[in-house]
Amino acid sequence: MKVTLERAALLKSLGHVHRVVERRNTIPILSNVLLQANGTSLLLKATDLDLEITESVAADIGQAGGTTLPAHTLYDIVRKLPDGAQVSLEASGDAGQLLLRSGRSRFTLQSLPDTDFPDMAAGDLSHKFTLPAGELKKLIEKTQFAISTEETRYYLNGIFVHTIDVDGHTMLRAVATDGHRLARVEIPSPAGAAGMPGVIIPRKAVAEVQKLIEDASADVTIEMSSTKARFTFGDVVLTSKLIDGTFPDYGRVIPSGNDKRLIVEREPFARAVDRVSTISSERGRAVKLSLTEGKLTLSVTNPDSGSATEELEVDYDAAPLDIGFNAKYLLDITSQLDSDTALFKLADSGSPTVVQDRDGSSALYVLMPMRV
Repeated sequence: MKVTLERAALLKSLGHVHRVVERRNTIPILSNVLLQANGTSLLLKATDLDLEITESVAADIGQAGGTTLPAHTLYDIVRKLPDGAQVSLEASGDAGQLLLRSGRSRFTLQSLPDTDFPDMAAGDLSHKFTLPAGELKKLIEKTQFAISTEETRYYLNGIFVHTIDVDGHTMLRAVATDGHRLARVEIPSPAGAAGMPGVIIPRKAVAEVQKLIEDASADVTIEMSSTKARFTFGDVVLTSKLIDGTFPDYGRVIPSGNDKRLIVEREPFARAVDRVSTISSERGRAVKLSLTEGKLTLSVTNPDSGSATEELEVDYDAAPLDIGFNAKYLLDITSQLDSDTALFKLADSGSPTVVQDRDGSSALYVLMPMRV
């Protein structure tokens, strides 16, 4: 194999694919990136057996062929080469080594045969549709923070994506929850998504998809089956296994009878929560919301470091209510809202609270209270 290409193009592609490779691997080939030279392009591929990413980059192919190289080492070498450099990769068939040349730099790298590189067969992907990257980004960003990190409840370690009928319109809905908070957002369903299986996209795949969205106006092609999902961004293709589990019936968690309405200015509220939570204990992080007509008092009491209170003028005219929340979860949710005002729908101090934009956006959040 003999290939010459621009450093910038190689670095960009390696930047996309090397992230999938785990730093520690018991299987040596999984630490490597596959390079295959053919025609006028170089194909790069990396996998951790659950996630696979491939990208083609234009190159001058002197001799077709393939090899695999340590992904993180190769990325670091190319990253440190000067801007505008040309990179030459040359592998002789039998030695198990590759020579990388650029300007006056020479690197000899240990390689493993490309025939040993695992292939993640996607099988038959039954549903295919196209979304603007900005819409996909919205589905991810509005829900990603609520993905559970608790390995025992593995079916919560991702975003549940499915189609649902809302008032006669088919919507594509994304839901994530960790048992303490729930995020739900929906967009009009694109052509081809109707009837797709409800799938749970794993946390690592979600994070990689988000990083691959570089142009919000470009289109992303999504293909789904009940076990795998494939995302195509131009020359980059990411294929992921899906979580094999049943997502809980989240509809039962979303309260419908919360009749106490609290409307707050989002920014001042978030800043006040942030200020009073400064003295909360790291473990508890509980902030108490005391509501009376037209007034909200935020308070935190920590036996070790003291107490803090702050008052805000709010739109609230229901019965007085005291309720506690985890300050970090409150800040996470308010940072996802788009408008200047947030609407809280409350019931009592022990029941879940609904939070959304006052102007009725497509995102809805549920937060479980804490004892304070």
